[in-house]
Amino acid sequence: MTFAETSHLHGPQSPFPVLRACRRRWITGALTALLIALLAGFATGALAQPLWFANGKPTPAAQQAVAALANAPADGLDAEDYDANMLRDAVARAANGPALPPEAADRLDGALTAAMQRYLSDLHRGRVDPRKVHANFNIAEEKPFDPDSYLRAALAANRLPAAIREAAPTFPLYGTLRDALARYRALATQPYWKNPLPALPEGKLAEGKNYDGLPALAQRLTALGDLPTGTPVPATYTGPLVAAVRSFQTRHGLDADGVIGPATLAQLNTPPSARVRQIVLTMERLRWTPLGEGSRMIVVNIPEFMLRAYEFHEGKLDIRLEMKVIVGKALDTRTPLFKEDMRYIEFSPYWNVPRSIAQKEIIPRLQRDPAYFTRQGFEFVAGNEVIRQLNAANMQAVLDGQMRIRQRPGPLNALGDIKFVFPNNQAIYLHHTPAPQLFKRGRRDLSHGCIRVEDPVALAKFVLKDMPEWSEERIRQAMGAGKASTVSLINPLPVTLAYGTAVARADGRVYFLADIYGQDKVLGQALQQRAARRASHTPAVRATPPANRAASAPPS
Repeated sequence: MTFAETSHLHGPQSPFPVLRACRRRWITGALTALLIALLAGFATGALAQPLWFANGKPTPAAQQAVAALANAPADGLDAEDYDANMLRDAVARAANGPALPPEAADRLDGALTAAMQRYLSDLHRGRVDPRKVHANFNIAEEKPFDPDSYLRAALAANRLPAAIREAAPTFPLYGTLRDALARYRALATQPYWKNPLPALPEGKLAEGKNYDGLPALAQRLTALGDLPTGTPVPATYTGPLVAAVRSFQTRHGLDADGVIGPATLAQLNTPPSARVRQIVLTMERLRWTPLGEGSRMIVVNIPEFMLRAYEFHEGKLDIRLEMKVIVGKALDTRTPLFKEDMRYIEFSPYWNVPRSIAQKEIIPRLQRDPAYFTRQGFEFVAGNEVIRQLNAANMQAVLDGQMRIRQRPGPLNALGDIKFVFPNNQAIYLHHTPAPQLFKRGRRDLSHGCIRVEDPVALAKFVLKDMPEWSEERIRQAMGAGKASTVSLINPLPVTLAYGTAVARADGRVYFLADIYGQDKVLGQALQQRAARRASHTPAVRATPPANRAASAPPS
């Protein structure tokens, strides 16, 4: 007996209330299951109209999509992460063969949609969580992005290629690096990079000396853009060749003295493939490093030892200020990577010595040389009480964390005469220094983590631009007052501490920097691990359809 044949037993007048209740539960459960299935279908796109197919044939947008996936390496991405070759072949077969059956079209449509969503997400906000590679940027908060909605909006507006370009970082450095990536990939195919330059006579090559490798050196410098094309090769190491080496040294963070020593020779022998890797890793970081926010900002590139202040005008980025900086020591006091808003400036600041520095450096020095206490203008602080008496009890109180030690404003103050504060939980800030001679060094990872700036007056003028009452004269007076004072900014100013070992200029010149903190290595390993995980979870896919269903087996 079927359910229909017994329906009279379960109606409103049924003498069997238990069966009637069972029937209600069955109907409710069936409706719930159907609703869940419908929602699941909408969530996966199974019930939606295909994005890439019409009547079993790929649309022009599908051709644009597979072309974009195949071109992913132009942005430093891996085309195989998006099954680019397989999808391109499947779409080509579908375009050239008979129309796909609905089921096969749906499968290929879904695979292409998923690949495009991954591609857009990777292009826009990167492939790794920056917090897992020592960069304290919250990409979900900094760059919220829904690749599915973005993709569907682009297709609805019939502007997929433009939308793909717009998904990439807009900071100008990204575009110049993209161009440099293509150029260095082309250089990497040249056979002369396979052989190193000949050994240097006497371990170095100075101007006027003979060197058997001059033709090869000139060829390499010409290819890299440091030596003008067509420059005759001199008989000895002189003239334009020396100038080209100085240019090369400048671009690689070396002392630009024109002398080819072991360090310069090592850089000259570095293959373009290694430079490609640096460019790719820097492009990856640009996807999740918060840049270009607001009308004004300050960016410090740690391995470059440089600070730049930017302003945006009508969509154009202007560099208003550039200066050298000193950053944290690579060995043990690295400057962290993060973004915060600068909120105030301290003129003639006190230096509140961090407890770790007080315990490891200051107190041991005072124990050896008590006069150092007065010479440097130190004092103890207990709560609100200031104590200027040096004794064993006070030093022990500092070691025990019951007192702290600070340095009064003055010419010897470790912060110099100004401090730029962007509150953060790592106590990092920008400041001047009583030792400006250190800016003459090429490698400047010398601090305990905070960042020393070369031209604090110029930086203060930029920071205080919205407060015209703060003229340069007034800034200098406040810096030299010897009395601490604080000025709050009217408009907070974003400060980003970034890390990139490749920098491309608008003129096409590319600067390559030492990976002083090993961040390239860490990021490279994270990307390799990601690729390995994806490969291990990617199911085997047939590249060609079964013979009895031509062009009907798109990727699974």
